Parts: sequence; C-alpha cells; structure tokens
Amino acid sequence: MASSSDKTVTLGKITGVFGVKGWVKVYSYTEPMEGIFDYQPWYLDSNGKKITVEVEKCQRHGKGMIAKLAKCDDRDQAATFSGSLIKVTGDELPELDDGDYYWHQLENLKVISVAVEGEPVLLGKVAYLTETGSNDILVVKSCSGSIDKQERLVPYLPDLYVLNVDLEEQTITVDWDPEF
Repeated sequence: MASSSDKTVTLGKITGVFGVKGWVKVYSYTEPMEGIFDYQPWYLDSNGKKITVEVEKCQRHGKGMIAKLAKCDDRDQAATFSGSLIKVTGDELPELDDGDYYWHQLENLKVISVAVEGEPVLLGKVAYLTETGSNDILVVKSCSGSIDKQERLVPYLPDLYVLNVDLEEQTITVDWDPEF
C-alpha cells in the first residue's frame, strides 16, 4: 500500500467518557477491535480541531473498550474528546498481500460493470463498504457520468463479482448487472 505520512486513516471514534479519572469510551473500526490500540499516536479530529494524543492505558470493558489518554486526568477534560474521530497516518498500517485492500482504499473508486455486451458501464463510485457476516458489500452511489442515479449494493467477492481493483486508475471492474 502506497501512502504518505500526511494522509490519515480513521480507525475509530471516541464515543464518550468513562469514570472520573480521564478515561474515554472507544469504538473501533479495526478487526479485531483491540487492534486500534496497536497504533500510536492517535490524531483526534473533532469539529476541525486536530490534536495528537498518546494512549497511556487501554482495555476491554464489557462489549466495548476504554482508554486513558496521556495528560488527560479528569472527566471534564475527557469530555472534550467525545465525538472525536481517531486517526493514524496511513504508513502506520501493515502491508497487505497482493489483492487485499483496506476499505479506505476502495472508497471513492469508480465502479465499472462489464456484465453486458458492448461498452463497459459506469455504475457510480463506492460511497462506503458494509459488513454482512457472509461477505462485505460495496455501496455504490451515482456520480458524474454514471448510468443512472440508482444506489447499488455489490457483494465484494473477488473473482465472482469483483474482477479487478486498480488503485492507480481509481477503478473497480465488476461483473454486475446494471439493472440490479
């Protein structure tokens, strides 16, 4: 994965405070969820304010997780971080095997269908991905030049529906009926 140190990736969110000693509740987008604690420092993004913090302590708590941020020693101070997105630089993420991608790499890529004879058809751009349990889903929304204004849900199943991902060209080629 090519990335620059100034590009950040969102790994989670601070959802609230925990206790009175400066701990915060953490919602992680990583798999496994504890993976968010492997990255330091965190770049918190809240309402346009960007703050760099170190995680002093972290742990599972019930079905969620909590963290103690360095130099954050009371509930009021912790409350100022509530709602903040947790980001890290892209170059901190581990390299993936060929053919594997992080979700953020697939977002905003154009989705082109070759399911019908003739010219390839632009279905739209990947707005986001979602997990269903059996497989991930590309949520494709219309964009300039797309065939129509329809939102499409395309299963992210390489070699079945997803034929090619080209990060350089910013495209995903799919075998998906534009009528779906």
